[in-house]
Amino acid sequence: MEGDPRVSIVLATYNERENILDTISSIFEHVKDPVEVIVVDDDSSDMTWKLVEDHDDPRVKLIRRVDTRGLASAFNRGIIESRGSIVGWMDADMCMPPSLLPAMIAKLDEYDIVVGSRYAPGGIDDRAFLRVASSRLINGLATKVLGYGIKDYDSGFVILKRTVFDKVSIIPTGYGAYFMEFIYTCRKKGLTVYEIPYVFRDRAKGISKSAPSIVKFFRTGLQYVIRIFTARLRKID
Repeated sequence: MEGDPRVSIVLATYNERENILDTISSIFEHVKDPVEVIVVDDDSSDMTWKLVEDHDDPRVKLIRRVDTRGLASAFNRGIIESRGSIVGWMDADMCMPPSLLPAMIAKLDEYDIVVGSRYAPGGIDDRAFLRVASSRLINGLATKVLGYGIKDYDSGFVILKRTVFDKVSIIPTGYGAYFMEFIYTCRKKGLTVYEIPYVFRDRAKGISKSAPSIVKFFRTGLQYVIRIFTARLRKID
């Protein structure tokens, strides 16, 4: 790619062979600005990283992590290596529609951060009952404890101005709870956030890394609850 891209989209992957090229192609189809896609792969056993490597597109950068794991740290690594004045990240399983990216980017004329939201008016979470119920419960608690009127505190689908990172960084630990802390800190520091509704659907291909079970429900839920209150009690300079 000649010159720096205006938009950088980070995808964190583990065993997404069935979806990754569709996601990349859809991003390029819908984002008309100069754009790069950064794939941070945690050494997928299904060789997702090899598929991306063989794709051989100069607009795609592959980071294969062999000894490091974790969703939050993967997004953080991709952000560090991104070049765009606009940065975003999203799931690589096509549950979050790349077709929404242009509208999200356009909203940056008015806001610092734009979040794809399942629970803002007009949004829909069209997944299995247990996953929707647990997500709504956690988000309801986060909205009550953290405030600021955010409806989808653990969205993980976001577009923002690079200048946001002058004030706030991702805490690169854990799974989805990192996003709640990040958005809360952004609002606490006076950055503006807009939630744009969308329909979140279950993946059509591949196996979810967060498939519901009673044990996982309580374990993950407890981690979210702890991080909600930790974020609320943490002193922010």
